Amino acid sequence: MKKNVLITGTSTGVGFESALLLARNNYKVYATMRNLKKADALKQRIEEENLDIEILPLDVTKKESITSAVDHIIKKDGKIDILVNNAGAGFAKTTEQASEEEIRWVTEVNYHGVVFCTQAVLPHMRKQKSGQIISITSVGGLVGQPFNELYCGAKFAVEGYMESLATYVSDAFNIKISNIEPGGISTEFTASAIGKTAVNGTFATGEYAPIFENYMAGNQKRASESTEQVYQTGAEVAQVVLQVAQNDNPPLRIRTSKWAEDFCELKTKADPDGTKLVTQIKESFL
Repeated sequence: MKKNVLITGTSTGVGFESALLLARNNYKVYATMRNLKKADALKQRIEEENLDIEILPLDVTKKESITSAVDHIIKKDGKIDILVNNAGAGFAKTTEQASEEEIRWVTEVNYHGVVFCTQAVLPHMRKQKSGQIISITSVGGLVGQPFNELYCGAKFAVEGYMESLATYVSDAFNIKISNIEPGGISTEFTASAIGKTAVNGTFATGEYAPIFENYMAGNQKRASESTEQVYQTGAEVAQVVLQVAQNDNPPLRIRTSKWAEDFCELKTKADPDGTKLVTQIKESFL
């Protein structure tokens, strides 16, 4: 029997590519997105390749939307094998500049959405005594970055949440927890985040302006000179999602490129994949 997979945020980027790749590799995929008007590209690929993908509406900021999608899958298949927490949101702004609405939004999508989706599938995975929860976090969940403190803060929260969860649901209920940690990704999400900064940013004056100009210049330099080293495509990250899904004993943390590994080395050198840390936590508390 095919394993089924619920993926959030599949209209573009990593989620889009992961839905296609998993379906090509004999998974039944439930590809979800907040706005079904953005589903045309995925629908076209499903039809062209005759893939076993069902598109569902799911807004990770609304519990009733999450519950509806999960209930639909359980009613249809009686199980959920894998959850891929992929939906994300971000922008580059100072803490002073960001509005209350923006701060709540980036936290709701990147952290609360992950928690609520995980909360919705856990009872079913616990009942079936198996499951896997894969979260697309970021190197920004391990290492802070200028003008990304609000995004990084939410991703740090996901890392801590999943690290804590991994200490007991794996052994007790055979539910595997993994965080996939890309560096830069050349996707619509990245373009959208930069675009929001360009449209809404107010860095022309003030003491932050020269710091932000240096930040943007560094981004542009990396994009133009080191694309292969720094930036990956959504399809490349999707390959890592597939590898983790196929692994019977996946690690907690997986960086997706040499650049990401090098960037995080000071934080991760003693325990690159988190296995030693999870073991230490279990020995300390359980």
